[in-house]
Amino acid sequence: MFRNILTLGFGAAAFAAGTGLFADAARAEYPERPITWIVPWGAGGGTDATSRMLAGLMKQELGVPLNVVNRDGGSGVVGHSAIATASPDGYTIGTVTVEIAMMHHAGLTDLDHTAYTPIGLFNADPAAFHVSADSEFDSISGFLEAAEANPGEMTSSGTGQGGIWHLAMAGLLAESGLGADAVPWVPSDGSAAGLQDLVSGGVDIVSCSYPEAASLISAGRVKTLAVMSEEPLPGAPEVPTVASETDVDLTVSTWRGVAGPAGLPDDVVAKLSAALEAAYNSEEFTAFMEERGFTKVWLDGPAYGEFMAEADAANGSVMEAAGLTN
Repeated sequence: MFRNILTLGFGAAAFAAGTGLFADAARAEYPERPITWIVPWGAGGGTDATSRMLAGLMKQELGVPLNVVNRDGGSGVVGHSAIATASPDGYTIGTVTVEIAMMHHAGLTDLDHTAYTPIGLFNADPAAFHVSADSEFDSISGFLEAAEANPGEMTSSGTGQGGIWHLAMAGLLAESGLGADAVPWVPSDGSAAGLQDLVSGGVDIVSCSYPEAASLISAGRVKTLAVMSEEPLPGAPEVPTVASETDVDLTVSTWRGVAGPAGLPDDVVAKLSAALEAAYNSEEFTAFMEERGFTKVWLDGPAYGEFMAEADAANGSVMEAAGLTN
């Protein structure tokens, strides 16, 4: 009897141990199938372009396709929600942008950075202000003078209500002593949509990063008045900074990183982070970013998580000062 109990106990322990080994082996095989990569903005913008490039490069590291799906809408809420509410198994990840540190301050969602497992930050770019090539304005100071003289007659765009490029425009107006109604904001689903409105004559000025407008600038359809950074952009040294042309001393930047829903297993995060870092450091990605003027910035998962928390607090303060909180 005693021997039978020992035998049964040993058998149960062996079975449990074997089951654990099989589970570990199954997890070690991640990924076994394609991964969905959600982009919370429309096709054609900077977030879409950089994400698709990284997804292609990470396929080489992980051995499975990473299928990019655009889930725009709701000023970024739709796509960010889709990432946060996905199963935490590593088969749905996405690009989390600066808007996650802003949307809940604007009352658009309850989501914040705590809804995600950070994998890595790969990019940060300052705001720039663009007008159509045939615009009467050749300087940001000239634009602000016209806005002061004719409040409400010109409109601006570049992202959804309360998004980072809206914050850049609101901050520019506020620091210039103008109210937000001096240049009303027309929400759009990302910079690509805003820029299309600009070239079609639907709006008068767009705030977004320089790289996002690069193709239209090269095509002679858009010109850039100024960039909201401390120094001119290395890829566009001829574009003045806002501070050099006005009394506005404010810098606003977007950033992009990769994350999954909260609760991703550590081994899955490690595999994704290693693949992302390898793609980030590749010659192909470096050349891609340089050609388009995007700034490469790398933070691993833990550092990216700290960065998101700090950005959340800082952006909340700036939004409150600009009257964009709810």
